[in-house]
Amino acid sequence: MAKRGKRYKEIVEKVDKSKIYESAEAMELLKEMATAKFDETVEVHLRMGVDSRRADQQVRGAVVLPNGTGRDVKVLVFAEGPKADEAKEAGAEIIADDEVIAKIQNENWLDFDVVIASPDMMGKVGPLGRILGPHGLMPNPKAGTVTPDIKEAVQDAKAGKIEYRLDRHNIIHVPIGKVSFTAEQIEENFIALLDAVYKSKPSGAKGRYIRACHVSSTMGPSIKVNPKLA
Repeated sequence: MAKRGKRYKEIVEKVDKSKIYESAEAMELLKEMATAKFDETVEVHLRMGVDSRRADQQVRGAVVLPNGTGRDVKVLVFAEGPKADEAKEAGAEIIADDEVIAKIQNENWLDFDVVIASPDMMGKVGPLGRILGPHGLMPNPKAGTVTPDIKEAVQDAKAGKIEYRLDRHNIIHVPIGKVSFTAEQIEENFIALLDAVYKSKPSGAKGRYIRACHVSSTMGPSIKVNPKLA
């Protein structure tokens, strides 16, 4: 543990804590500091100048990252008939029949990453909210996961669509790729996320919208990044 602690300290010293890095330099530094023996996830943390307790200051949405997330996504779909067939053709692994619904209800089974539902199926999805909700899996129209266009929703999920939303501390936490990506790919994903968040600015937001922005890898230190788009 002492050896690991020393190595981490050496890595941390590469970050100038008084500096706000431009995105290109930040992503190069992030890759340089990723020394774990696995492909670490790159995460973005945005401290927002809004109040999550106010209905007119909610920030929520979704964006398809241009270079994907670097992970395989298992998709569960609530749909019937032709919509269920569309979901399978688009690559959905699970179609939620009564057996699957019972498994989620009775066993808290959550062996999937994204849940998509056609609007007519929300009556069946609703009772699962207490299980899906706390894990960020509840379908939502704002995230594009409650939609009549099941095929496109599944394709987007597979292509690297991520959802972002405020937590109760007014912070947005989202993964934007892996350290095995090039610095340019990570930066492109970062810019796509920021662009989407700015476009989601709520009517009640006053003053500075994004107050602080940090990026980090799973095991690496945090880097403060300029959140302004060029």
